Amino acid sequence: MFEFFWLALRNLFRKGLRTSLTILGISIGVASVVIIGTIGRAGTGAVNGELDSLGISGISVSSNVNCTVPLSKDDLEIIRKLPNVENAMPITTDTSLASAKGETISALLWGIDSGAKQVISIEIKYGRSITASDVNSNANVCLVDENVAKNLYQRENVVGKTISLLVGGVFDEYEIIGVTKQGSGILQSLMGDFIPCFVYIPYTTKQNIEGTTSITQIAVKLSDSKDVNSVSKNISEALDRNKGVKNSVKTDNLVKQRDRLGNLLNIIAIVLSAIGAISLLVAGLGVMTVMLVSVNERTREIGIKKAIGAKAKNILAEFLFEALTISFIGSIIGIIIGVGVSFIATAVFNIEAPPSIIQILYSVLVAVLTGVIFGVYPAIKASKLKPVDALRQE
Repeated sequence: MFEFFWLALRNLFRKGLRTSLTILGISIGVASVVIIGTIGRAGTGAVNGELDSLGISGISVSSNVNCTVPLSKDDLEIIRKLPNVENAMPITTDTSLASAKGETISALLWGIDSGAKQVISIEIKYGRSITASDVNSNANVCLVDENVAKNLYQRENVVGKTISLLVGGVFDEYEIIGVTKQGSGILQSLMGDFIPCFVYIPYTTKQNIEGTTSITQIAVKLSDSKDVNSVSKNISEALDRNKGVKNSVKTDNLVKQRDRLGNLLNIIAIVLSAIGAISLLVAGLGVMTVMLVSVNERTREIGIKKAIGAKAKNILAEFLFEALTISFIGSIIGIIIGVGVSFIATAVFNIEAPPSIIQILYSVLVAVLTGVIFGVYPAIKASKLKPVDALRQE
């Protein structure tokens, strides 16, 4: 077998440029499958992680459309005391404007509680977070994304500065008590052109300005996401008892919605990988073309070998090994390129998604099988040449 491999290398590199171009075609096909697969898994992981960080890993509770009794702070405390509830937080979001030093920018305004960091993705870079005291006193304080600081103050640490926020249709002054790390997640990146920054204020402050004590929505984070259905039932029953109304709230299983999105992303990744695999098919056709040309060029050589005793199976094996060698070398080079590009891309975008070993092996297998399959016809053609006919060729 080693002899066939060595002979294949020697024959292939007689025509170095032609062989190199064929190997390049296979390399590009394998690299594209590896890169696309890695991007697909990175996207799925990043979106799932971002959804988790935004509290989309548990249950969303909101008032039923048929119920006239809105959610309240009492309901929030009831939910927090239920079994398997790690945390619960009121969430309100509105598009808003932030203004300072004559500059005005768009922002997404969050109304949050003091335990927000346990439910949504908030990383304090300077200053402090919103406390229970801020929430209880309806304080005019806020956290701002570092984008806000850079856009309005041309620096990051703006703790202690004052900013004007549009809340409930009214501009008011808020003290900046903390600066959060700029969102690097997928969702904020996607919204970057429209909502370039986040601002957080106590939800009670927002309620006070809007003249309401009701809560629009409560995000519930679970200790065990496998127990979503029973916790949803417990929440509904507990709040119905508290309000004295049946079907007072609606609970949405956000885990199931997240999983559906994850499945959709997986399907997209598979489709993209299949599209990338088309290049392997094209590369396989290239292998067939090269092998057919090689058979035509070496017809006389084949005739001599058969005349001195070489069997058809030896000629067949020789050409199949050439096709196998081209495919294998192309696969190795493609893996190196694909893995290299994937690591660079994930490092640049700060996403953890190393290439899958299974996917790499699958790519190599497909590439080698494609090369061998497309090399079968030229090999059979070469093995069936009659010595007399072959020797007549110039």
